[in-house]
Amino acid sequence: MRRVIGSWLDGPKGALNHAREQADEVRPKWRGEKLGLPEDGPGSAAPLGRRALAFLIDIVLAALVTAAFTVPNYPGDWSLLTWFVITVVPVSFFGVTPGMAMLRIWVARMDSTGMVGPLRAILRCGLTLLIIPAVVWNFDGRSWHDRLSGTIVLSR
Repeated sequence: MRRVIGSWLDGPKGALNHAREQADEVRPKWRGEKLGLPEDGPGSAAPLGRRALAFLIDIVLAALVTAAFTVPNYPGDWSLLTWFVITVVPVSFFGVTPGMAMLRIWVARMDSTGMVGPLRAILRCGLTLLIIPAVVWNFDGRSWHDRLSGTIVLSR
């Protein structure tokens, strides 16, 4: 009993370490190690900062493109439709969005070397709109929307 209370008093990190000890779980040394990915360089799991910046670039691009068609009014929700198009179409066929291409990261399928395809790209985009699946990560650098769509974001 004391050990359980002690881990609770140590805070969330202490409780998590205690849970790992019980599960005999070892944290990988780098993101993607369990998947057989290199630690860094081409083919490694893309860092969170580059992924977030690519997403920001895509959002700004979608807003600017939409604003060009809605001037003098604000783009409103139409920018979501533009973002959906500039995300789904290029990811389906080329594995990148404009922001990803600028930052040299790309989306790859976990099960083959083929293109991501429209169904996986639509699923990734839809889950990104829900926000939570895109911001909850595992130790391999994959978020829920990557795991559910069977994809991973890699560095070039």
